Amino acid sequence: MVWYEADVREVENRVAAIPQATNRVVFYGSSSIRLWTTLAQDFPNSKTLNTGFGGSTLAACAWFFERLIVPVAPQSLVFYAGDNDLGDGRHPQEVYLFFCAFAEKMSRLLPGVPWYFLSIKVSPARWGISQQILETNKLIRDELINVPDCQYVDMTTPLLAADGKPRREFFEGDGLHLSPVGYRVWQQALQQQAQIF
Repeated sequence: MVWYEADVREVENRVAAIPQATNRVVFYGSSSIRLWTTLAQDFPNSKTLNTGFGGSTLAACAWFFERLIVPVAPQSLVFYAGDNDLGDGRHPQEVYLFFCAFAEKMSRLLPGVPWYFLSIKVSPARWGISQQILETNKLIRDELINVPDCQYVDMTTPLLAADGKPRREFFEGDGLHLSPVGYRVWQQALQQQAQIF
């Protein structure tokens, strides 16, 4: 995990510079979270904190949990990861096991804190592994019966067209990261989950 160290330190330093960084709605995960630069404007009635770091896998998010999440004592946690694990060739069952490791840490280190897993998006760049993405989402959704304080939020379907393919306007030119329009879709999806905030 050493290759994430610079990015993780950058997050730690940025959080350390924020007065009263605790007891917020914390967003955590890969670049889909890190690049969500309009969180404060999108959810103006809540104090949010962005602790995403680029390129991170679900495995990396579990690895750095004690450093990035435990110290900020979140009011609630919004979590997105798994995209990069699958992009790196991991099997859905492996990503599911990484999720289980993350869920165990949440239950043990932050018992009672509500958290929300945002389903893995199907993007144009990763259309070739769309079935693996959907399988991973199903494995995780089914597991949530056994995970206290966690809810699954479908962020995949709102980005798809009627034919089941991702809508191009919701993504940047790389076909992987969300465009401003794509983030508006995510904002609207989360606003329907009032309990998060």
